[in-house]
Amino acid sequence: MCLQQLLGIHLPIIQAPMAGVQGSALAVAVSNAGGLGSLPCAMLTPETLRRELTVLQTQTTHPYNVNFFCHTPPTPDAEREAAWRAALTPYFTELGLDANVIPSGPGRQPFSADMADVLAEFKPPVVSFHFGLPSADLLARVKSWGAKVLSSATTVDEACWLEAHGADAIIAQGLEAGGHRGMFLTDDLHTQVGTFALLPQVVQAVNIPVIAAGGIADAAGVAAALSLGAAGVQVGTAYLTCSEATTSPLHRAALQSEQARVTALTNLFTGRPARGIVNRIMREMGAISPLAPAFPLATAAIAPLRAQAESHGLTDFTPLWAGQNTSGCHTQPAAELTRALATLVRT
Repeated sequence: MCLQQLLGIHLPIIQAPMAGVQGSALAVAVSNAGGLGSLPCAMLTPETLRRELTVLQTQTTHPYNVNFFCHTPPTPDAEREAAWRAALTPYFTELGLDANVIPSGPGRQPFSADMADVLAEFKPPVVSFHFGLPSADLLARVKSWGAKVLSSATTVDEACWLEAHGADAIIAQGLEAGGHRGMFLTDDLHTQVGTFALLPQVVQAVNIPVIAAGGIADAAGVAAALSLGAAGVQVGTAYLTCSEATTSPLHRAALQSEQARVTALTNLFTGRPARGIVNRIMREMGAISPLAPAFPLATAAIAPLRAQAESHGLTDFTPLWAGQNTSGCHTQPAAELTRALATLVRT
């Protein structure tokens, strides 16, 4: 079965779910254009999720995707947190902030029974996961209303695991991709490879549709992925500058500047490797730090630094999530981008 038939979409284009820079408006626009719009849900409360799903069902009759994380919440480590705050103290001092008064920010929560209860009211047609899959009972609930399940693999081993545990299609996330790495069977960054190295290996290893993700920003990239066996593509970075995205003006400006030519994987902002544009804190502390608390606990101490710097027009402490290819970052409607990506697709 091809991806369009599996998901009920016209174009083999999936808009990557991107927490913090989008809501339902972007997902609606992509779905209405014939692709699969996605709603990031890891930072939503059940009440907010219900509101967003209401908007989706009201504004589109086409399939859409809701995305959740599947990480195991860490046990707070007081010693590690103290070391992390000590490392950041010079920045707090510089910005006139008290490192001992750090409010907790919005966290990233794993998929739960409470969220499944909300989904059951709406029965979304596609549910995707990052960092593996939820428990067997939660996954069974999702599948009970006919939802198709997608999840990200960053290695062949992860792809095979996902197929064996119930995924209906696999997102092969290459090293070029922006945002969090979907890795879940290993934390060894040396296992992470580029999209066009990973994709054909995953296609050969599994018997379900494979979606290419990472570094794809135009119709030629989509065609290249399809020629290597992808059933479709997932695009994130290019959608960040669409009019329906909620990407901040500072982030948009960075994406469309020469600064975007240099990105790196960093754990400074959340505690887990994610790709973003290199900024001051990444340069000065090193992109990967052993001091950063486990995901998602690192965020709390960074948040006040980010807010204070941004109030002065600076992105020194802002996670400027972006993939390695920002050439598709133009100011345009999401529907226009979606159709442009599929220009060379035979339908």
